[in-house]
Amino acid sequence: MTKLISLLIVLVVLFCGYHFYKYWVQVRDQEETKLKVQTDAFRPENLPGLPTELEPSLRGAMDKGSTAFAAWLKSYETVIQDPRKAWIELEYAKSIARENPAEAREVYARVRSRIKETSPAWPYVKALEKAFQ
Repeated sequence: MTKLISLLIVLVVLFCGYHFYKYWVQVRDQEETKLKVQTDAFRPENLPGLPTELEPSLRGAMDKGSTAFAAWLKSYETVIQDPRKAWIELEYAKSIARENPAEAREVYARVRSRIKETSPAWPYVKALEKAFQ
């Protein structure tokens, strides 16, 4: 009789463990899918605030390095608007983070103080928070 009870307990534990594992896999897959949809949906080119004719010059300035990027940003800062302006400034802060960390933190702080949580650029600001603290 005790062998039968022991076997029953083992079967119940295995059954519960199997269902718990299935549930855990389902929750993990849902989280991964949700994260993938969020990252796929966000493309900086889709953010409003940058005239389309400036897109090629922005790419060129980003490719030429932080000095050209800074000059481009300074010359067009009155033309571009948030949320795209925030994304561009954060990219600039990332590009100068190694050579001038103080300025990179200043740029990040300006963007963070200006951008609200409802902005499409907010997740990017939040993602870079630890890097600039």
